[in-house]
Amino acid sequence: MFRTMMNAKIHRARVTEANLNYVGSITIDTDILDAVGMVANEKVQIVNNNNGARFETYIIPGERGSGVVCLNGAAARLVHEGDVVIIISYALVAEEKVPSHQPKVALMDENNRIVEMIHAEPEKTVFL
Repeated sequence: MFRTMMNAKIHRARVTEANLNYVGSITIDTDILDAVGMVANEKVQIVNNNNGARFETYIIPGERGSGVVCLNGAAARLVHEGDVVIIISYALVAEEKVPSHQPKVALMDENNRIVEMIHAEPEKTVFL
């Protein structure tokens, strides 16, 4: 049996552009993609923290070091520049590998720079 597991996540990136007149997809800075192990044309889920939208598209590598996170085509209608998004990729993992599977999670700052890399979600994610 295989389980669909989170493989990588870009957590709290800022949308830098929404381009309705593009064919479709999400453009992401190649440095960020390399850090989390995501690749061109990979299917990803996008979660918009500002409006609750959840949708899927595929990745187009963007300029290295640019911090670009641009939603293109129809997906551009689901975000606004400055929105905070979570970008998640998944992988099929064999049952026996599930206990050792470690996703790569990039925690981002407001300029789409990686602040920290982690491999597991903290037990308590909301601090009052």
